[in-house]
Amino acid sequence: MSEWIEIGTIVAAQGLDGEVRVYPDSDFPERFIEPGKRWLLRPKKTEPEPIELLGGRYIPGKGLYAVEVEGVEDRDGAEALRGCKLLIEKGSRPYLESDEFYVQDLIGLEVFNQLTGEILGKVSDIIPAGNDLLEVETDLTAPEPVAPGLEKPKRPKTPTANADPRNTRKPRKIRVKEPKSTKILIPFVQEIVPIVDLEQGRIEIVPPPGLLEDI
Repeated sequence: MSEWIEIGTIVAAQGLDGEVRVYPDSDFPERFIEPGKRWLLRPKKTEPEPIELLGGRYIPGKGLYAVEVEGVEDRDGAEALRGCKLLIEKGSRPYLESDEFYVQDLIGLEVFNQLTGEILGKVSDIIPAGNDLLEVETDLTAPEPVAPGLEKPKRPKTPTANADPRNTRKPRKIRVKEPKSTKILIPFVQEIVPIVDLEQGRIEIVPPPGLLEDI
C-alpha cells in the first residue's frame, strides 16, 4: 500500500440516488468534489480497484462529503460501499509548503525531547483541532515477572509418608506485568515542534512545562 494515499472513508449512503457519504482524511476538498479517477479499497482486500468519481459536495455542519460514483445508482448500491477506503496514487499528491506535511508521512515517526535527547515514542495519529495534535504512543514497558512476597522461586517440598496432604503447598504462579503504553497529545505548532525530519524519520519537540508530567 506504500504507493497509495488514503483520502477518505465511505461511512454511509446519502439519500436514495446512489450518493455516498465520505469522511475525509485529506485537507484538499478537490479530492471529493472534482470529477476524475479515484481508487476504492474494499474491507479485507489488499488491492484497490479503479472507480470514476462523477462529482461531490460538502455537507455543512457534518464534516462530510456527499460523493457520486459511476455505476452506483441507488441506496442499496451505496450501502454496499460502506467501510470502503478512497485512495489516490502517491505520485498525484499536490505540492506542499515547507511547513506542511501529509498525515501518512507523519505516522510512525519517532519523537524526541530536544531538551534531553530522550526518545518519547512514535506518532500514532494526527487529531484535527484548532491546532492539530500529534498523538504519540510512548515506548512500551518490557514485561517483568513478579511474584509478590518471593525473592526467589521455591520448590514445593515432597510430602513424607506421614504428612497430611492438606498441608502440602502448591507451587506459586509467577505473574507477569503486562506491557504498558501511554498516549500523549502534542500541539503541532512551530514553538513546540520545531523539527520534522522526514528523511531521518524523526520529530523533535520542545515540551512546555506540564506537557510530559503523566509519562
